[in-house]
Amino acid sequence: MHKIRSHKLRHLARQLGQGMTEYIIIVAVIAVASIATYSLFGDTLRHQTAAAAAALSGQDATAETSAAQTSATNAAATERTERELKDFGELNTH
Repeated sequence: MHKIRSHKLRHLARQLGQGMTEYIIIVAVIAVASIATYSLFGDTLRHQTAAAAAALSGQDATAETSAAQTSATNAAATERTERELKDFGELNTH
């Protein structure tokens, strides 16, 4: 009886460890995707946030909106650039 309980506890511990490992992998993938998205669209997001804040405070947000559009256009052009491993350092400088 004691051996059966011990075996069940070890099995349960392995399952919990596997679940935690899967969770960590999922969190890591989401973090990498978030960092990539923010590095690509970071300026656009910053300008859009500034435009929203200016508009909510009753100020003119035309400059921020224009800057957001320019950043979005630049990000789209950068995304269409074909990249290779040899270009990694040149294309990823900020």
